[in-house]
Amino acid sequence: MASSLTRLLWLVVLLGTTQLVSAQTPAAARLPAGDVFVDPQGVLRWQQNKREVALFGVNYTAPFAHAYRASRAVGAEAEKAITQDVYHLARLGVDAFRVHVWDVEITDTLGNLQQNEHLRLLDHLVAQLKQRGIKIILTPIAYWNNGYPEQDSGTGFSSVYSKVQAYTNPRAIRAQENYLTQFLNHRNPYTQQLNREDPDIIAYEVCNEPRYHQPEAAVTAFANKMVAAMRATGYRKPIFYNIAENPEVAEAILAANVDGLTFQWYPSGLVSGHTLRGNFLPYVDQYPIPYRTDPRFQRRAKMVYEFESGDIIQPVMYPFMARSFREAGFQWATQFAYDPMAIAFANTEYQTHYLNLAYTPAKALSLLIAGKVFRQVGRGQTFGRYPVDSVFDAFRVSYRQGLSEMNTDEEFYYTASTTTQPRRANRLRHLAGVGSSPVAQYEGSGAYFLDRLAPGIWRLEVLPDAVPIRDPFETASLQKPVTQILWNEQRLRLSLAELGSRFRLRGLNEGNNAAAQATAGWVSVRPGVYLLAASGKSTGAWTSQSVFGNLRLGEFAAPAPTTLGPQVRHTAVAQATAGQPLLIRATLTGLGAADSVFLLAQHYYGRTLRLPMRRPGYATVEATVPAELTYAGLLCYWIVLKKATGAQLTFPGGFAGSPRDWDYFPRDHWEVPLVGAKTPLYLFSAAADKEQIEARGLHRTTWTEYITTEATGALALRFVQNASKAEEPKPVETGPAASLRVYYADKLLGRQPDVGDFQAVVVKARASQPVGVHLVLATKDAAAFAAPVALTTEWQEVRIPLRAFQPSALLLSPRPYPGFLPLHFQAPAAALRLPDTEVLQLLVEAVAPGAAPLHVDVESIWLH
Repeated sequence: MASSLTRLLWLVVLLGTTQLVSAQTPAAARLPAGDVFVDPQGVLRWQQNKREVALFGVNYTAPFAHAYRASRAVGAEAEKAITQDVYHLARLGVDAFRVHVWDVEITDTLGNLQQNEHLRLLDHLVAQLKQRGIKIILTPIAYWNNGYPEQDSGTGFSSVYSKVQAYTNPRAIRAQENYLTQFLNHRNPYTQQLNREDPDIIAYEVCNEPRYHQPEAAVTAFANKMVAAMRATGYRKPIFYNIAENPEVAEAILAANVDGLTFQWYPSGLVSGHTLRGNFLPYVDQYPIPYRTDPRFQRRAKMVYEFESGDIIQPVMYPFMARSFREAGFQWATQFAYDPMAIAFANTEYQTHYLNLAYTPAKALSLLIAGKVFRQVGRGQTFGRYPVDSVFDAFRVSYRQGLSEMNTDEEFYYTASTTTQPRRANRLRHLAGVGSSPVAQYEGSGAYFLDRLAPGIWRLEVLPDAVPIRDPFETASLQKPVTQILWNEQRLRLSLAELGSRFRLRGLNEGNNAAAQATAGWVSVRPGVYLLAASGKSTGAWTSQSVFGNLRLGEFAAPAPTTLGPQVRHTAVAQATAGQPLLIRATLTGLGAADSVFLLAQHYYGRTLRLPMRRPGYATVEATVPAELTYAGLLCYWIVLKKATGAQLTFPGGFAGSPRDWDYFPRDHWEVPLVGAKTPLYLFSAAADKEQIEARGLHRTTWTEYITTEATGALALRFVQNASKAEEPKPVETGPAASLRVYYADKLLGRQPDVGDFQAVVVKARASQPVGVHLVLATKDAAAFAAPVALTTEWQEVRIPLRAFQPSALLLSPRPYPGFLPLHFQAPAAALRLPDTEVLQLLVEAVAPGAAPLHVDVESIWLH
């Protein structure tokens, strides 16, 4: 009891609270206190009430490696930055935290724990997580050095021993035993608790993604030594061990003295170097585990230590992943990795991941919804296969709308504008969204939260506008912002019956002195926290220090405005049909109320039109070039922002002045070829599209490169395949050896009047020996249609009529990881409609063992 009282007092001091509020808010505020155990059926349960554990959250690495260095480089105050990020995690309902501790930064080569800044910040982070009720699983051994994406500078044992040496070298083993002993016996100076005794550190995973080989006995022996070292400290809670990273020695882990098994999921691969586009929901439709029927597997708890939809910004993946995890029996899942707000503007910490409440609001709310899925869906519960499972329980996921949604009597969350009516609007208690809904019309682009405190009294939190200005998955740099933050005043209309249409608003967060009364439900708000009250309701008892679940009412954290000035993001269509009006739409920031913006469109060396641009939504401008200017030829255009002062900025480039000025010298412009209805439409050109495609070898002996053709010097994509030797003892790899994936829906936009007239696909390609490949067209609903293509040793233009394409399985490429996951998806039967397609795949089949090496060269693919 004394321990419980101490924790309560400590919590009150940390929060600085003056008033407690009875309300149902984030799940972390309602978790049982105390330890967990694994029952004989492999179910992780709370000691306190014996209920099943279901915890969902993130990895977050601010105390270590690049996140630590980059935050210092931008001048962030480490403790404050961590505190703000943990507040956002609590705001998203996160109740689980995991990180692989960079042992290389807190140990010496003998495994002695170093009392340094990295360890201190980890201790601070743990204290902050505990304050919010977020449960923790730590992985003490990372096996990484600390350099990525820079040079390594760590000096601990992981800087000396490789992953293979870590479990085979006696000195490395002793260093790890020493380190685990000291790490578990470390006393956190913020909480005054030993790591091994902290009730909120509910379990440990021994090591992160080890690298093992046969024989299995050495692997089992090493795992048991690590477990024994941890148990020797007196630690009695569950110990997890990675089984997914080395499936070839899974037997060794199943034979080890561990309580739980850990997995990861990267369904779209990693580091494509650009944003992946298209429907990836089939990639996360299920998570079948190969040893799920083994009794040794069944009696262990299951944990997902890392997951992410790499290089995908769509806010639809996480809820599906959470549902698939629950179907597979997982009770813990933590995304990798939540970006620290201080450096999220540039996404330099693992460019293939991007998640932050302020900078990726829709994706962050999809994580909130996924957490609800994970806690609400029963362990082992199934909902059928995609697309019939797009609506399940209280949830809806729509790729076409870019929408994840949760709708219950008391909660309503959405990641994009929706027309869905709340199930019981008069019983709503919590709402969060990006965009608008029937109960909240918002003209900004940031996330907002509404929480009911009492009848007629609500808390409103509004994040700044976040506008993507560059591809966040390209090569990253702290000198290159990818998302712009703007603190605008935006209009908000609430349609909540108990608030009425003339509710009052007052600011709650520090420095926010706003006070207003709504007119017909409309108010103007800037980023911050507000107290809303219906007419006649007194709010005197509510202060910024009042507690609501695991939050204080006045808490607010947001990045400062990005000091970039106006920015334009736009990509011209590849072609447009001549003689047809052409809609040009762009993202434009920094447009004031008194500013104007226009499109300057010019037929090359011909007539020029100055067209006012409309503003259909925040940061969006558009204009329609009339048919009189779209006759066959080349259309060039610029977007010109005219400030209220008279100054002009021209894009692309953001140059001062206008192209009509006599001394405007920049040559930058956008251009669109205007073509006749019978002109081919290129879906893939090796020369033009190499930065926006996914060309992957799927077998060990296959890779890709670019060559030039002998006749014209044109660029071609080459797939190289060296056949494995027949006598090699490795398992035979199945499925295609390599694939090309091209998203082309954007290329259809300018040719919409002609799409119905195309009759065939043409492939210009050759092979080093006669071989067959397959061409696949996939729809927005992931229905695939394939046709064979026969290649010879000569360059040919092979014509495949659209009628030759037959229903087929879709290859899931980039390949999902871990490698035991499905590689194909079969959609329900459908008819091929070219306007509904969006993805092209070219599949190179594997050559027989012992065959001559093969290369396949592809120059271009077009619609005829």
